[in-house]
Amino acid sequence: MYNLSNRKKVLSQREMTWVERLYLPAIFGGMLITLKHLFKKKTTFKYPEVQRPFSPVFRGLHELKRDENGAERCTACGLCAVSCPAEAISMVAAERVKGEENLYREEKYAATYEINMLRCIFCGFCEEACPKQAIYLETTPAPASFERHDFIYGKDRLLQPKQ
Repeated sequence: MYNLSNRKKVLSQREMTWVERLYLPAIFGGMLITLKHLFKKKTTFKYPEVQRPFSPVFRGLHELKRDENGAERCTACGLCAVSCPAEAISMVAAERVKGEENLYREEKYAATYEINMLRCIFCGFCEEACPKQAIYLETTPAPASFERHDFIYGKDRLLQPKQ
């Protein structure tokens, strides 16, 4: 049976004990911290309009370089693909035919050269492994996209334009 008189005792006002009074400074301290953070300077950047400063050793998008004559430096040796821990680089080698002497530096060249930017961890091992200094990681950050195929960079997007 439910006793109505007990309920009135629980709801009645009573003096706070000294243990309960100890919590009040803690509550006010917490509210003070909240108010301090409310008026603090924001740490985020509004990205497209304001870009954050990058470190001098920042590694961004890849670029396939050309030599001083405008020929491709890449000889399709495959060392960059082997050194990539994420297995993001794939290439198909081909032999140069007559009439293409000014396009390619060596007898072998990369017919297709693709980097999957979704797999790339921007470690720079490909840049270190290349004996011909054909691939570099520039300071340009990777652009955002909603389509997966926009992150597969072929020679059309990687190759440095002719000067």
